[in-house]
Amino acid sequence: MAQLDEVLLNLVRPMVEDPDKLTVEVLSGENSREVVLRVTAANDDIARLIGRKGTMASALRQVMSVASHTDDKKVTIKFEQI
Repeated sequence: MAQLDEVLLNLVRPMVEDPDKLTVEVLSGENSREVVLRVTAANDDIARLIGRKGTMASALRQVMSVASHTDDKKVTIKFEQI
């Protein structure tokens, strides 16, 4: 089983300017097949991770969907600024 929070953290860490403020937490989903990941970072870094019109966030969600496919889980990513 892949540790989805570590996978996402390794994906987004090179994209942020302040990696010390970056955290990825696993939250409880609505059911056992859902995994909710909360990405918390500085304001400028969150804007960079979401991207214009959400293109970067969409790409991250798609990559994480592929990563979670072997575990038959649905991944939801939420972005929050510090």
